[in-house]
Amino acid sequence: MTDPIPLNSGPVASSARPVYEVKRLSKTYARNYIVALEDVNLSIKTGEFVSVIGSSGCGKSTLLKIMAGLIPPTTGSVILDGRPVVGPRLDIGMMFQQATLLPWKTTLENIVLPIEIREGRVAAKEALGRAMDLLKLVGLGDFANAYPGELSGGMAQRASICRMLVSDPAMLLLDEPFSALDELTRDFMNMELQRICMERGATSFLVTHSLAEAVILSDRILVMKARPGQIIEDIKIDLPRPRTLEMINTPHFGEIVSHIRDLLGKEAAE
Repeated sequence: MTDPIPLNSGPVASSARPVYEVKRLSKTYARNYIVALEDVNLSIKTGEFVSVIGSSGCGKSTLLKIMAGLIPPTTGSVILDGRPVVGPRLDIGMMFQQATLLPWKTTLENIVLPIEIREGRVAAKEALGRAMDLLKLVGLGDFANAYPGELSGGMAQRASICRMLVSDPAMLLLDEPFSALDELTRDFMNMELQRICMERGATSFLVTHSLAEAVILSDRILVMKARPGQIIEDIKIDLPRPRTLEMINTPHFGEIVSHIRDLLGKEAAE
């Protein structure tokens, strides 16, 4: 992996400590001898928003699953807050493409469901106040008692953000959370996610196929190549925060997108 290119200095202070470290990570699927990841190294500092982008099949989702403790690496290590990640943890929050809210539970009940599963009903009941505060944070305070079938796609994903945050995780892992939404709703949700992360000082890692989404949200973008999956460039994004959708039309935004597109094009041609 190359050092970050000097497109910017990034808004996260250089003195911030790494909260998440991936060292010499490799993943090989023995059944068909596919090397999904090879010698991946990365670190994410407290309060930083990092995205990974690359072609389909380059290992982005495999990397995220290993970082979440959902599957083990073949070699290497993942460290969060000084402790190895060897399985799912309460201090890791995850959000996926689909909201996956249980239709027979209210929005509020869905938000505290992970706590109920892990710690029991008493703990879930104690978390209701915190869950309600999160619903108000994302503008869903009036929908606490609504059922998922009464929510739009964007509202359901906002509820999913609340569910991810209710355990106050140290790390947010986002697997293309808005890819199933229409373009206007996706833009709105990206701005909402930025606002929430800034207000809470969240540390985040996003897997996405969208160059514009990666640039508008990220402090840094990791570009991956496939076969085997490796990080080929670490790009800092110096756009000021809070970011706005109008920035997408600026020359500097276009320069960053073009640089990443060129990297992906060269990788695809090899």
